[in-house]
This record gives sequence, C-alpha cells and structure tokens, in this order.
Amino acid sequence: MASKTKTPTDIKVVIGLVLLANIFVLVPFLSDSPIRTILGLPLVLFLPGYALIAALFPGKDDLDGIERVALSFGLSIAVVPLIGLGLNYTQWGIRLVPILVFLTNFIIIMSFVAIYRREALGDEAFSVDFDKLASSFKNEIITDPGSKTDRILTIVLVISILASVMTLAYVVATPKQGERFTEFYILGPERMADNYRTQLVLGESVDVIVGIVNHEYSMVNYSVVIRLDDEIIDTPQSLQNISLEHDQQWEKPVSFVPSVTGESMKLQYLLYREDNMTASYRDLHLWVNVGGQKDG
Repeated sequence: MASKTKTPTDIKVVIGLVLLANIFVLVPFLSDSPIRTILGLPLVLFLPGYALIAALFPGKDDLDGIERVALSFGLSIAVVPLIGLGLNYTQWGIRLVPILVFLTNFIIIMSFVAIYRREALGDEAFSVDFDKLASSFKNEIITDPGSKTDRILTIVLVISILASVMTLAYVVATPKQGERFTEFYILGPERMADNYRTQLVLGESVDVIVGIVNHEYSMVNYSVVIRLDDEIIDTPQSLQNISLEHDQQWEKPVSFVPSVTGESMKLQYLLYREDNMTASYRDLHLWVNVGGQKDG
C-alpha cells in the first residue's frame, strides 16, 4: 500500500509564487513595484507549464530535471495563449484580471492534481532535490556519456530558453513607446461634441468645455488662447501654464461673450505647448453668428 506523503515542496513553492504574484498585481500600492514584473514573468512563462507537467508526470522516473524545466517553458508558452484565446470569446475578454484569475485557477488545479497523483505513487513520486537537480544539469551538459551531438543540442536548448526569457523580460521591462500626441477638444453644454451654442445676440456667451489629455510620455506645459476673427481675446489665467503628466487629463468650462456683431465669425481655441507661442500646437474652431440686442 502506498504511503501518504506531505505536500511536495515544489508544489508549495508554485502555489506560493502564484498567490504572491496575485497580491503584487491586484493591490494598488504594490502594483507599481518592479517586483510585480519579477513575479509576473514566471507566472506566465514557467509556472503553468510546470504545474501541467507535474500533473501529467508525477513519477520520479517519468522525466529528468532538465526535461521538466524545458517542457515547463514550452508548455507555458502554449497554455497561456490558449487561455487568452478562450477568454476572447467570453464576456470578460482579454484583460488583466480575467487572465490572472483563469491562469491562477489553472495552475492551482493542476497543482492539486499533481499532489493527488504523487500521493498515490508514494516513494516513487517525483520530488525536487536541488542537489540532484544541479547534478542532472551537469550530467546532461558536461559529463553525460551520450553522443557529442546530444550534448550540443542540450546546450543549444538551454541557451535558447535563457535567451527567450531574457528577451521577453527586456521587452516587458522596457515597453516600446506609442505615438506621441495631445488630445485637444471642446464639448457642448451636454458634454458632447455637438449642439454648440453658435446663434447669439450681443451680450450672450458661448459656453464650452475645453479638454486636454497628454499622451506625450513626459510632462508638458500647455496654454489655451481664444481668438475671434484673428483678434486675440483676453485669456483667463486658468487657461495658461497648464502642466500635465503623461496620460493626465484636464477639463474646464470656458465662457466667451463676443463684443461685436457679425455673421460666420471664426471663434478659435488655440493650444500652445512649452511656452512656444509663435505657432499653435492644436487648433479648434466654431463658426458663430452674433446679432443685435433683443427687443426689450
């Protein structure tokens, strides 16, 4: 009769790393830490495959150490995209939290299957002995009596895995910047880009909401200038020296009362950046008609 064993050390480490990665991804004040990336890489690249291999091959003679490590990377690269593909056809979609939840559940379920199957094997179950694991790597690469071709292929496999992991870590740690641009918009009274008040009588105001969103990947200083038919209007102080960080948004209601009458007058809202007032960075305009005073 097979003897019962305690929870294997490697499975404990797998579950612990998964839970720790969840904490550093979901807890707000920890999610900006570089530890999130350090824990996230094995969560995606190694742990899913390792848990699956542990469930499929519970015996110590099923696979040697280097085969388990190599297959863990390979199967992880296969499993994670399949989970993402499945989520793409659900109401949750491919987003951080759904992927994290499904990936975590997959790893934990496979880990419990591995525990159950190893307990059934008793002393024949696979367990991690770090000294033997290092010795296995050494034997496969250096002292194994196999052919020279086998040793070369093993070395190439290990180097390829390490290069892939380091390349992915670099890409994740230094993501490529997207296009640099600034959103500049005006909204009507209903906070929509429509129904602007452009038919006025003298003394009535044009009321809009001016908005700026910085996508320049750095802090930028903006200023907004209002101009009517090429005549610059006195600009409120609140529209000058607007400092925004990357991805920061700014909105403010702005009212302007034309002091002259006219038809099809061009009311411009000009956006300048970094104290460069010679040429506007963005330009928005409305065509307004201003008539005489209403009859009293």
